[in-house]
Formats: sequence, C-alpha cells, structure tokens
Amino acid sequence: MTEATIAPAARRRPRITLGRVLLYVLLAVGALIMVFPFIWTIVTSITPGATLTTTPRLIPENPSLSPYLELFSRVPFGRVILNSLLIAVVSTLLQLVTSAMAAYVFARMPFRGRGAIFVLYLATMMIPFQVLIVPLFAEMKTLGLINTYLGAILPTIASAFGVFLLRQAMSTVPYDLDQAATLDGAGHFRIFFQIMLPLVRPALATLAVFAFLNTWNSFLWPLIILRDPLMQTLPVALSSLQGQYSTQWDVLMAGSVVSIIPMFALYVFAQKYIVQGVAGTGLK
Repeated sequence: MTEATIAPAARRRPRITLGRVLLYVLLAVGALIMVFPFIWTIVTSITPGATLTTTPRLIPENPSLSPYLELFSRVPFGRVILNSLLIAVVSTLLQLVTSAMAAYVFARMPFRGRGAIFVLYLATMMIPFQVLIVPLFAEMKTLGLINTYLGAILPTIASAFGVFLLRQAMSTVPYDLDQAATLDGAGHFRIFFQIMLPLVRPALATLAVFAFLNTWNSFLWPLIILRDPLMQTLPVALSSLQGQYSTQWDVLMAGSVVSIIPMFALYVFAQKYIVQGVAGTGLK
C-alpha cells in the first residue's frame, strides 16, 4: 500500500482526545448507575435471607433459587402471570386495531372539523386516569363487568397517544400510492390493509411495545376492578407480596425479576422497530 492510500484511512480515524476519553468515562459511569439496581435485584433474588441492610454483592456467597421456589409455592404466581399476559396481549391487540383505524381516518379521509376533533381527542391525554376511576367503575358495575377480564380490558382498548403516533406515521406515506391504488379500483379498506399497514409497521411495533408495557405495569385499575385473588395481575400481586413478606426481600425481588423478564424480552425483540418508529414519526 502506498502513502496515498494509507493517508485517507488514517484521516478517517477519530482522534483520541482528552475530552472524548472523559465522555466515554462519564457514559460508562452513567450506564453502571442505571444498570446497578437491576443487578442488585437479580443478586438479591438468588441470595436467601437477604435484606435491605445487606451490603450489596455482585457475586453472592451462597446463590440459590429457593426464593423463586418459595414464591411459586406460596403464591399462585403462575396464574398471576397468565392473567397479566392475557390482559396485556388482548389489550395491546385491540389498541392496535382501534388506533390504526382512527389514525387512518384522521390522516387520509378529509372531513369538516377533522383538525378540531383530533385536537380535542389529543386533549384527553391531559386528563389523569385517577379522575376517571369512579365513572369507569360505575360504568363497569352497570354492565356487570366487575371482577372480569373484560372489565379490566375495556378501558384500555382506545389510546389517544396511539392514534397520534400512527397518524404521524401515516402522514409521511406519499399520497401518490393512494391515488395509484384508487385508479386500480381499490377502496379505503384495501388501501388501509394492503398499503398503509405494511408501510407503518415500525410505528405499529412501537405502539405495541408501549401499549404492552403500560398494561403490564398497570396497578390502580386492576386493583379496583379485579376482586378475586386468582385474577390478580403482577403489579397487584407484587404489592400484596410486599405486605405479606415485608422482611423476605429475596422473595419480593424474585417476583420483581419474574415481572421484568417479559418486558425485557419484548423490548429486545422490538428495539430496532422502536427506533425506526420514533424516527419515522418525528417524536423526540
């Protein structure tokens, strides 16, 4: 190789400066600070008899899975996990359907007052859910849905944020595709299913992750609507676990680890779609 070919490659290498080194050090320290609580949770969950006053150790002295065995033996945790999965999956699927259909109407079907209705719909995001608890409970009681899965799912199937996210994604799709499909005899349903949905898959995946996490972590509404202990969701079960095993932090941390695993797996699987969806919709 000649100097002429080596010089451009050398110029492309980033210079290692003191500022860059300090930046990497700060990023590494920040990452360790963010990750340490999760590491401490996992270590505590495999350390029998661990308490809050125990000095955290990255490598436990006598690791054991006995806290997990005690968790599943004393609490119907398997049923609790199935309850959370059922509610979260059904709620996410219904939320994708309703949000995608509403977003298509706002993005592709002009009608009088569309902008005002969309702004009014987005304004509902500013209403705290706690304000709606009493009327929602009264409505579910009238419908006879207290202590039912349907009662826990119904208030979550519509999302103003989901409509906003998908509308932003659909607005970036060129109108030429709609016009070409219309010339070929396609109607709104065919355009929606065969053109629009495939093109906004990253946004759909992003909404699916957000919807699943919100439902999975929901505490207040399942606590109020589900009275049967066998129908409890994970956040409610963890809360009761903390009251029952207030000194057994190893068992409580074992339950926390179990509740984190599905969310972590979902995020790892859909990470690239989340980045594409957020970038494509212009959200910051």
